[in-house]
Amino acid sequence: MKPEAWFFLALVGFAAVPILLAIGRHLYIFAVVRESEAQVYTLFGKVIGTLNEPGLQFPIATFGPGVLLIPLFGQRRVVNTALKQHYLRGQMVNSEEGTPMGVGIWYEMQVNDPAAYLFANANPEGSLQANVASSTISTLSNLEMDEMLENRHSLSRTVRQSVSPLSEKWGYRLGSVYIRKVFFTDEQMVQNITDKVVKRLVQVTSAMKQDGENRVGLIRSETAKRVSQQLAEASAMRPAVVGKVLNEIAREDPEILEAVLEVMETEKLLASPASVQLVPPDSRVILDLDHA
Repeated sequence: MKPEAWFFLALVGFAAVPILLAIGRHLYIFAVVRESEAQVYTLFGKVIGTLNEPGLQFPIATFGPGVLLIPLFGQRRVVNTALKQHYLRGQMVNSEEGTPMGVGIWYEMQVNDPAAYLFANANPEGSLQANVASSTISTLSNLEMDEMLENRHSLSRTVRQSVSPLSEKWGYRLGSVYIRKVFFTDEQMVQNITDKVVKRLVQVTSAMKQDGENRVGLIRSETAKRVSQQLAEASAMRPAVVGKVLNEIAREDPEILEAVLEVMETEKLLASPASVQLVPPDSRVILDLDHA
C-alpha cells in the first residue's frame, strides 16, 4: 500500500475516534462517573438503574440493550452525593419562663439514595431544612433556660433522632447535628442581664477584697499577740536570770558583786528624772549639816 493510502487511513482513524466516542457517550454505551457523583437512568418514566461507582462504567452491560433507547424515551440525571453543610440562623423558641430565645443549628447532609432524592420529594433540601427547623423548635420549646443553655449536646442528638427517619425516605442521610448558638433576642433583656452580671461581679470582688483584708488583719493580730507573749515571757525570765548570775558572782568574788551593784545603781540614777547634786569630798557642807 502506498504511503499516501496509509496517511489517509490514519487521518480517517484519528477523525473517527472522537466521533465514535461521542456516539457511544450519547447512546450511553459507556459513561464516566466522577467522585461524589451518581447517575440515575430512567426509561419510559421508570428508574432502570443507578451508577455510583467512580470511574469508567458501561450502562449497556449493566442495564442491558434498553439503554440504547434512553436518548429517545428516557433520561440520565446526575446527582451530587458530596457531603453538604447547612446552618439555620435565628430559629425562635420560648423558654419555660416565657423568654424569647434565638437558636442557631448546624447540620450535615448527604444523598445516599439518588433515586429517592430525585422522585420522592419535589424539594428534598427545602423539606429537610424545614424538618430540622421544626424539630429544633419542638425540642427546645418550653425548656428551662438553664437546660437550653447547658445541655445542647443531648438536645442536638434528640433533634437528629427525630429527623433522620424522614430524611432517609427522601434519599438523604443526616450527618452531625449541633445546636451551636442559643441567644437572647430582646436587647433590653440582654442589657438587664449584663447589668446584673456586672453588679454581681462587683459584689463578689468586694467580698473577696474584704475577706482578704479580714484575713490579713487576723494574721497581724495573731502575730502581735504571739510577739507580746514572747516579750512578756522574756521580761519575766530576766530577773531570775540576772539574780542567778549575781548569786554566782557573790559566791566567787564579793568585790565584783559590789562593783556591779554600784554600776547598776548609778545607771538607775542616771536613767531616773531625779536631780543629782554632786558635793566635793573636802567640802564643809556635810560638817555643817552634821552639827545642825
